[in-house]
Amino acid sequence: MIRLIDLTAALLGLIILAPLFLLLLLFGLLDTGSPLFVQTRLGKNQTTFKLVKFRTMKVGTAQVGTHLAQTSDITRLGSFLRKTKLDELPQLINVAKGDMSLVGPRPGLPNQKTLKHERSKRGVFNYRPGITGLGQVNKVDMSTPRKLSRYDQLMLKKMTLSLYFKIILATAFGKGSGDRIKQ
Repeated sequence: MIRLIDLTAALLGLIILAPLFLLLLLFGLLDTGSPLFVQTRLGKNQTTFKLVKFRTMKVGTAQVGTHLAQTSDITRLGSFLRKTKLDELPQLINVAKGDMSLVGPRPGLPNQKTLKHERSKRGVFNYRPGITGLGQVNKVDMSTPRKLSRYDQLMLKKMTLSLYFKIILATAFGKGSGDRIKQ
């Protein structure tokens, strides 16, 4: 049922938000010359997939977890995209393809060994990663991998349609935040 909701919402979102998507692509092109950011992430069963986002950092920034990046790496447009969470919009493509769900554990990088270990032992990789999740709406990010993995496990254990929609609404109304950035 959740996969059907994900697919329907992703396709409708991509159609309805197409003008905004195109506008952000144009602004991104003017900002960095490369508006989309594609990065290898870990998905269900630890398979890798290419996550798509709007670029928020300068081209050439090191491929590390956001919590390890520097604030000086973020572009002016990128700062706006992060605050409004519009940088996540292209991930609807990942949801439509089946790589991700709207709600699930945020996909980590293959080199985030502690996060990978903690999620493995808690069975988190048995599920699709998501654009948002329980950790995100509770301001828990990848800088605390054990805590985040516990939130992921709890969310997946308690997942119902009700919780799924509560997390989506909490995210839509601004609860939570993205990964912290080094100051």
